[in-house]
Amino acid sequence: MLPIKIDLHIHTNVSDGTDKPEELLSKVRDAGFDVFSVTDHDAVKAGAVIRAGLKDGDPRFIQGAEFSCQDGDGRYHILGYGFDPDGEAIKNVIELGHSYRMKKTAERIDFITREFGFEFDKSEIDAILALDNPGKPHIAKLMQKHGYAGSIREAISKYINGIRFTEEYVRPEQAIEGILKSGGIPVLAHPFYGGGDDLILADDMEKRLIRLIGAGLRGIEAFYSGFSVKLRNEALGLAKKHDLLVTAGSDYHGENKNIKLGDTNLAEYGKMPEGMKRFFEILDIGL
Repeated sequence: MLPIKIDLHIHTNVSDGTDKPEELLSKVRDAGFDVFSVTDHDAVKAGAVIRAGLKDGDPRFIQGAEFSCQDGDGRYHILGYGFDPDGEAIKNVIELGHSYRMKKTAERIDFITREFGFEFDKSEIDAILALDNPGKPHIAKLMQKHGYAGSIREAISKYINGIRFTEEYVRPEQAIEGILKSGGIPVLAHPFYGGGDDLILADDMEKRLIRLIGAGLRGIEAFYSGFSVKLRNEALGLAKKHDLLVTAGSDYHGENKNIKLGDTNLAEYGKMPEGMKRFFEILDIGL
């Protein structure tokens, strides 16, 4: 059995998770993690709270963030690790991503009220727009409250996803550059899933990966809660072929997704890949 427990892809209520940063830290302690990272969308606020709450003997914490990106070739989620959260370059990307997020949230609410006749109180809409980083789950929960959808998944797939955006995204090169210039490591999240349930396989996956490597990508999330053994092995093969670092993450969102904290499928693999060892060595984390 693998002697360490890690999860490098976790969300709090600073973005679209449900746990407060303090609650997340308590859960990580109780679960006996060795290393963890919080990767909220377009945000680093939770990291400051967690660092302030860390005590001797706590798991090692890695500063992280996740950026939803898109270009003419598709959608990408780029994770950043170990960067300086006060770095000017990363702050610029965070501000850009946040501005797009706020615009899309307002337009999604307008869309579902206009197209489907859903009615919400102004105070309810204002409460969503007052959140740090509102997203689809927040709108979906409001729809559930009013009985317009039976679940978050139904609300998103049947209604909210009816409006699509092509321009209001950070470009992957922008995210990668911001992470690198702030001293971090850019990693492609759940590489076979560009966005939502889109599945990218075979040559398309490798072509996408090569483009991102050309922009400075340094790693790949080869261990992920939604991966089969086949996908995991494909990701590890790509990491070895292209000399990429390797990470493992669950994509935990608390009550907003049916994913358990620490569900990375790394324990089932039984050993730490060389690419993951190098990842921790670069961050000066001895395991």
